[in-house]
Amino acid sequence: MLLFALSTWQVVADGPLLRLDERLSRALVHPDRASELLADLGSVPVAVPVLAVAAVYAARRARGSGTDRPWLPFVAAGVLMTLVPAIVVPVKELTDRPGTSAMPPGTGYFPSGHTATAAVAYGTAALLLLPWLTRAYARRTVIALAAVLVLGTSYGLVRRGYHWPLDVVASWCLSTVLLTVYVGLVLVLSRSSRRRFAGTPRSRTGPS
Repeated sequence: MLLFALSTWQVVADGPLLRLDERLSRALVHPDRASELLADLGSVPVAVPVLAVAAVYAARRARGSGTDRPWLPFVAAGVLMTLVPAIVVPVKELTDRPGTSAMPPGTGYFPSGHTATAAVAYGTAALLLLPWLTRAYARRTVIALAAVLVLGTSYGLVRRGYHWPLDVVASWCLSTVLLTVYVGLVLVLSRSSRRRFAGTPRSRTGPS
């Protein structure tokens, strides 16, 4: 959160970090079809359906295993995704950062909404699947795949010139905070639910 605040302050104050960011962008920008396709991995029509499939699968597995409140991770994932635009859009308006030379004149590029969407959607999808994967290689594969999708999206956005590198890094920081909140919330609510279930007296079927 501190890194996100620092990068936001640098954009608002036109700080020295922006000079480095602009030089790095000029060295990396090279629009091509591959970078455009990678950038699209962070779009809502691509990332959110992946999260939805993972959430439905996790909810079905939880329900089949008799887990209390099987809908909890599903609902929490939906709330988390709604927080992305709720936070990103006001920050875009606050910073009013112009785009790179590869983009038409305009502002509102900081932070990267596509990066935040990809990180939260693919990260949450991985977190939803991990409890139901018993094999270590399957868990590693899911984590690696989520990381590759996020990094691929980030690279595509910078390479295509859709965003400055700092826009992407700031969204990494923001997404890390959101995913941490998600994990903490699910753990707290799950433990609370288990305590209530354990404290509920069982009904007696035999004679007293």
